Amino acid sequence: MADISLTNLSKTYPNGFKAIHDIDLEIEHGEFVVLVGPSGCGKSTLLRMIAGLETVTDGEIKIAGQRVNEREPAERDIAMVFQNYALYPHMTVYNNMAYGLRNKGTARDEIERRVQEAAKLLELSELLDRKPRQLSGGQRQRVAMGRAIVRDPVVFLFDEPLSNLDAKLRVQMRLEIKRLQRRLGTTAVYVTHDQVEAMTMADKLVVMNAGVAEQIGNPMSVYEQPATQFVAGFIGSPAMNFLPAKLEDNGKAVQIENGPLLTLASKVNSSGSNRSIVVGIRPEHLVPTPEGAIGFAIEMIEALGAESLVHGLLPGNNGVNGVDITLRIDAATAIPSESEIRLHVSTDRLHVFDANTGERLN
Repeated sequence: MADISLTNLSKTYPNGFKAIHDIDLEIEHGEFVVLVGPSGCGKSTLLRMIAGLETVTDGEIKIAGQRVNEREPAERDIAMVFQNYALYPHMTVYNNMAYGLRNKGTARDEIERRVQEAAKLLELSELLDRKPRQLSGGQRQRVAMGRAIVRDPVVFLFDEPLSNLDAKLRVQMRLEIKRLQRRLGTTAVYVTHDQVEAMTMADKLVVMNAGVAEQIGNPMSVYEQPATQFVAGFIGSPAMNFLPAKLEDNGKAVQIENGPLLTLASKVNSSGSNRSIVVGIRPEHLVPTPEGAIGFAIEMIEALGAESLVHGLLPGNNGVNGVDITLRIDAATAIPSESEIRLHVSTDRLHVFDANTGERLN
């Protein structure tokens, strides 16, 4: 049985704005599910609906097999970790962690046991007598997680918990959260706008766009087989390159605008030829070589240590208004000193999208 089951879930506000559109999602016991998407896509609204902080307009939410649409947040057996930590500034770390258990009437010795166990797990044992103002951002986030852990919930909910931390600490904390979740075996739903964070943490990704779950799957399947142009452009850093093109030879080839005719590795199901499409190519799948079919004008090279990002243009009409392109190459790869080079792309690495609907065609 899934720990969380969402069926035809929708949210419409009184002004008529529909924030969530008919989402179906099964989250199995112990899974780490990440809701990812740009600001305003509905991911936090969906999380708040699971938590009971937003009402459901249509559809059903089940947690541990029980319908919870009408239940208050405290009755859902969930624990939530917020972006701003939500700690009580006048309480010690110990009392912040113990607060929820005291409200439930938990016995004093049981509170002591749970808080001490969580503090040891999170390396907070030496900080239990401190106030939040005496802690670093990372320590405050650990306290917020400790407060959730002591409740021993069915589900952990995380609402962009690392967005207030600096880049180095974010990397450290996301590893700690994932390691902790695996150790506890508790189901987790995690909201972020950071696709790198999403890729590295998720067992299952839910890519959100304008209230719609555009694609659900494991991170690598979403990366390698994006269902729409939106997903292809959002997941991956640097983003996928997109080239305007036409579908030719009854779906067997693509004609890149102001570029070569490329024969596809497998035929695209399409009615006729000359259909407007968009061809997607990941930065790591473009290879500099004198025999390459695609011309490329170098504008800038970013040396990042182990790899380099090469930015430039594919030629446009009369050599102007070209398409921006980025390559990712090994730092040891030699780049010619001249500003114009040739690029090779394996046609089995091409992603073909309908220019109007954005849907994947191959």
